[in-house]
This record gives sequence, structure tokens and C-alpha cells, in this order.
Amino acid sequence: MRSISNAVYTIDNNMNPNQIIDQSVAKFKQVTDHFEEELKKQRTGRAHPSMLDGLMAEAYGAPMPLNQLATISAPDSQSLQISPFDPNNLQAIVNAIRNNPSLGLNPTDDGRLIRVPIPPLNEERRREIVKVVSQKQEECNVSLRNVRHETKDSLNASKKNKQIGEDDFKRLEKLIDDALNKARAVAERAAGAKEQELMTV
Repeated sequence: MRSISNAVYTIDNNMNPNQIIDQSVAKFKQVTDHFEEELKKQRTGRAHPSMLDGLMAEAYGAPMPLNQLATISAPDSQSLQISPFDPNNLQAIVNAIRNNPSLGLNPTDDGRLIRVPIPPLNEERRREIVKVVSQKQEECNVSLRNVRHETKDSLNASKKNKQIGEDDFKRLEKLIDDALNKARAVAERAAGAKEQELMTV
């Protein structure tokens, strides 16, 4: 899985300072959106179709996302049901789920439908996943700081090139710090909600 902190968020230096701020705010959102998507993949002991987001299965000679090969539903809180669009892909889907060590799931099928029982998480596993959430939150914060750092470099270049004066520089710098704090708060709320979900038995 691609680490969020390895994602490259470059700022285009040919823009005017206000455009630089707009682009940075968009990049902050990109980082927090990615973080929220990563959180969805962390299992909580309750069945949810998004648990299988990003899972690939070998079909028609190439790896394909599971949601392009089947409909995934959660008929109750302890199981998932998968209906392949093409029955020929049933075994490939079963194998993709079974062979994914991070899921730890054991699907069964009746030749038409796949059922995936979701075992309840024990205390130790819950704590492990909380640690993963914290780690991903730290990666998110690193990416947010990287965006701010690149933005400030661009603003410094604009100041040096006399595109903006000291007052504008300070105003824009405050805007970017405010945007960073808002993005951090979004990530913090998402992580807190996930943690609460994980520790609620």
C-alpha cells in the first residue's frame, strides 16, 4: 500500500501568490481525503463493503478492482456478501480475499454467491489497528507539513522577485497556517472517530 507521506505534492511556482494559496488548500484537502480513504480500509469488526476497497482480483488475464467484478453488500454486521457479475470470476475473487494477509478473512461460496464472515476483533487486534491509525495520522501530518513547506518556499520566491511585499507575505503566510490547522483538525477528527469505532465492542 502506498504510504501517503511518499505522495508528491508539488507547487507550481509560475502562479501568482493567491493561486499558490488556492493550490495549497486543494493539496491539503487531497492529503486529508487520502487519509480518510486509508482509514476506511482499517477493519473494525463490523462488516462494511469498504473493507474490500482497493482489493484486486485476477480476471480476464489482468488484476482488476473487486468492485468492478462484483457487487459487495453487508446483509448484517457480521458478514459480507459478494455477487460476481461473471460467475467465471468467482474463484479468483475468493482467492484474492483469502490470500490477503491484512484482511485475515475466510470466504465461502456456493458456486454463485460468496459469503465472508467477519470475525469479531479481540482486544489485542483492536489495539494493533489503533496503532496503525496513529501511524497513518502521523504520515498525514508529515504530508501536510510538506505542502506548507513548499508553499512557503514559493511565497519566499515571490517576495524575493518583488511580486509581493512583506505585508502581503505575512498575510499569505497566515492564510496557509490557518489552512494547515484546519486540515490537521479534519485528520484528527477522522482518526478519533475511527479509534472510537475500533474500541467500541
